[in-house]
Amino acid sequence: MEGSHNISRKDFLKNSALAMAGITLTPAIVSANTFSEDKISSVNGTLILKNVRLETGFEYEEGEVIATKTDLFLVETENGKITKIAPNNPKAKAVDAKGFLMLPAFKDMHIHLDKTFYGDKWQAVRRRKGGVKGMIALEEQIMPEILKNSTYKAEKMIELIQSKGTAFARSHVNVEPTSKLDSLKNLQIALERKKKSFGAEIVAFPQHGVFYKNSVPYLKEAAQMDIDFIGGVDPYTIDGAIEKTIDFTVQLALDHQKGIDIHLHETGESGLKTIEYLIDKVNENPFLKGKTFFSHCFVLGKLDKTKQEEIAEKLGNAQLGIASTIPIGNLIMPLPTLQKHNVIVYTGNDSIIDHWNTYGTGSVLEKANLYAQLYGQSTEFLLSRSLKLATANLTPLDDKGVQQWPKIGDNADFVLLNASCSAEAVSRISNVESLIYRGNVVF
Repeated sequence: MEGSHNISRKDFLKNSALAMAGITLTPAIVSANTFSEDKISSVNGTLILKNVRLETGFEYEEGEVIATKTDLFLVETENGKITKIAPNNPKAKAVDAKGFLMLPAFKDMHIHLDKTFYGDKWQAVRRRKGGVKGMIALEEQIMPEILKNSTYKAEKMIELIQSKGTAFARSHVNVEPTSKLDSLKNLQIALERKKKSFGAEIVAFPQHGVFYKNSVPYLKEAAQMDIDFIGGVDPYTIDGAIEKTIDFTVQLALDHQKGIDIHLHETGESGLKTIEYLIDKVNENPFLKGKTFFSHCFVLGKLDKTKQEEIAEKLGNAQLGIASTIPIGNLIMPLPTLQKHNVIVYTGNDSIIDHWNTYGTGSVLEKANLYAQLYGQSTEFLLSRSLKLATANLTPLDDKGVQQWPKIGDNADFVLLNASCSAEAVSRISNVESLIYRGNVVF
């Protein structure tokens, strides 16, 4: 965008694809007139906000955190970076944030953007037959039809999760003999169209097994494309060989400098063996530390407390993370135990209205709320820590109440919420009702 503009939000609605600053209302989370009368001062990608609420510290009583302190500020961004945080100036020529709380934009770290019914004709889940292999057989039948408009549906799903405050996702995408590379290519088109306002990591996911349906040639080709992780699914149950499948996945990741993210649903001995074997491989190959994850990893919820502690310590030492869905049926995953041992813990929506799951709201803040309920995180301090599930571990205050976000120079990826502090935002998820700002684009 060239020159200086003073443009109303209504005008911006007509020009949401502007290169340097575009604004779009998200009706699912914001009333139509929340910011409708505000003016935006944009000069070479600069955005100025007044009356922005930021967390500044904890309030204590007898050593316990009983409240979160906040104050109003003026915040300025330019070219995707936060460039100024100053005392509030209510008379400044700027967007009036109306006292809304600024938080880091949310991140959905486990989702399947490539295969959904969302945005298309309604379909409920069909009766499942034959476990995961039965679902593979079903996918072989329905994926050709899903692929016909998967780019459009991926875009609609991105818009849904954006409306819930999410500006980034890690998406698994089918790479197998039925979809070949079409599902990946279709998703890449959607992501390219949304790149001004949405970021993503891609996992090349052999949903039909690495060897069970021979996804090997397609994975090798995908590894040379613009992806971030090599995926996998239940090496023993699907491929019948833990070592063979993990060895292939590890070597492919090393050869192409990718991370690893493997779906592990197995809850028995094979699940535990898979965890221990991948831990060993990561320890043998330090490049993979911090870049390797298990998705779901339900076996952790079946272990006794002593074994959970032992495995959590090994995972933490290997810097091997867990991306867990919440809730997960009758399983309660030991997420606090994992976090205690410095295991990276992420969450995501996983499936949203597809052949695996009829449900899904698109909100990772809702996941943080469920986490808080499941694990009794009801105090002010623990509620504020639960926000990590929505932001991929970034909170405005550290555990001692020292402000660590936002700072000048940080990426300008944030969401504004009608809440007084992050603990309230987690506790009352209906208060997500504002705009997402990522880089140079406001939603």
